[in-house]
Amino acid sequence: MATKKQEIIKTYQVHEGDTGSPEVQVALLTERINHLTGHLKGHQKDHSSRRGLLKMVGRRASLLKYLAREDRARYQAVIERLGIRK
Repeated sequence: MATKKQEIIKTYQVHEGDTGSPEVQVALLTERINHLTGHLKGHQKDHSSRRGLLKMVGRRASLLKYLAREDRARYQAVIERLGIRK
């Protein structure tokens, strides 16, 4: 998991040493959301994980809203690369 996280950070970083830009945060949250979604398909009654998933989705939505407000081009690039919106 740590190597995958480093790989995602390297892929989405804006500049060298960047670990906290909205692009990186959204990419990391998307990876965790996809992983947890797969877990919940096999464990439908795991409500505490479902709550965590909903919190992550809300956090990602807030970051995307911020990015759309501040820099529309970066927002479009991120959602296109991650395939989030249609």
